Amino acid sequence: MVLSGLISQETYGSKPLIHMRDLQLSYGSGVKQRIILEGLDLDVQAGEFVCVLGPSGCGKSSLLKLIAGYETATAGDARVNGEELRGPSTEIGVVFQQATLFPWLTVEKNVSFSLKMKGVPRTLRKQIARERLAQVGLIEVAGLLPHQLSGGMKQRAAIARTLAAEPKLMLMDEPFGALDSITRQSLQEQLSHLWRQTNKTIFFITHDVDEALYLGSRIIVMNGKPGRIMLDVNNPLNGKSSNAENHRELRGYNELRHRLLQSLKIS
Repeated sequence: MVLSGLISQETYGSKPLIHMRDLQLSYGSGVKQRIILEGLDLDVQAGEFVCVLGPSGCGKSSLLKLIAGYETATAGDARVNGEELRGPSTEIGVVFQQATLFPWLTVEKNVSFSLKMKGVPRTLRKQIARERLAQVGLIEVAGLLPHQLSGGMKQRAAIARTLAAEPKLMLMDEPFGALDSITRQSLQEQLSHLWRQTNKTIFFITHDVDEALYLGSRIIVMNGKPGRIMLDVNNPLNGKSSNAENHRELRGYNELRHRLLQSLKIS
């Protein structure tokens, strides 16, 4: 494909793409201060697929918003690609639980919107949009409006739009959480394939241990109030099966799943 050079992730060597040290995030002050994250250390290398597990209220989504530049750390050091976080960046793409597509634009125009804002010529942005739609299996619905799509299709369109912007880092906040189990499994398999195809760095929030075990090359468990990292492990089962259902039959799956569940119970 003509744009294969754009798809490849830049190589950063040993320098982490995400770097956080002694991070704190809090709201309010004095007696009304509420500490959301405290003493958090995290490094993420380019090309990793990091799944973050944790119960509601432990600060998972707050951490993602901080990395996205939507929140500002109260204390500590927070950097992406060596740069201090000072707000949203075009190098960071975000996919939320609900696909935030423009209802008045076609699927193709939604995907190419950020390219239009960057001044990319019409012919090239159309080409990029169609490549990304082909990657997520939506080329046949390129001319439809969002309301004509199923929930799973909308999420695939949102992923295609994020990929079209060529971010160095993709943040995903429970993107499949609202979908039925069959659609969810299908999208998990597509996302796993996309990650291997594009070598993007993905930071993925989920409540689902099985989803984390299938998708993540590395799994982080957060817990407590304020939120902290309780467990950080490389996933030896990553890539061992192309099918999410068969993945659960792998040797060692139940042991690792039990370890993750135990960490989720620690507060």
